[in-house]
Amino acid sequence: MKTPWELKVKPIRNGTVIDHISANKALRVLKILGLPSKETAVTLAMNVQSSQMGSKDIVKIEGRELASREVDEIALIAPYATINIIRNYEIVGKGKVNLLNEINSILNCSNPNCITNTDEPVTTRFTVLQKEPLILRCHYCERIMDQTEVQTQFRVF
Repeated sequence: MKTPWELKVKPIRNGTVIDHISANKALRVLKILGLPSKETAVTLAMNVQSSQMGSKDIVKIEGRELASREVDEIALIAPYATINIIRNYEIVGKGKVNLLNEINSILNCSNPNCITNTDEPVTTRFTVLQKEPLILRCHYCERIMDQTEVQTQFRVF
């Protein structure tokens, strides 16, 4: 019997690895990051077997470290994700995304009559009522938004 061989992904020299993304959410993560682009090499693994999660997605981004706002956005759709900063092939920073108690200027309110959906210069502001499953409340109109409504704002197709 032949010994199965394992396919290995080339390590990145400098950049970011986003691991422990909930299965089938990696494309939404790419949308948040404005990827793919001609300038940035991206490696994507979807539905990879995981002892902790059952299955997960992984995104490797060559030559780019994430801004804090991008990490905040990723936390909305992948609350268990971990961020690894790679420099010279070594992990120099490791952390988990953290869903804030208040989300500002990232999402749109789903209430068409909310003041944030008018021509008024008002930025959106949501209070996190519950992290799992995600439930938010608009600061202005008090509309409740759930995980499904949040994910539609990061729709890929």
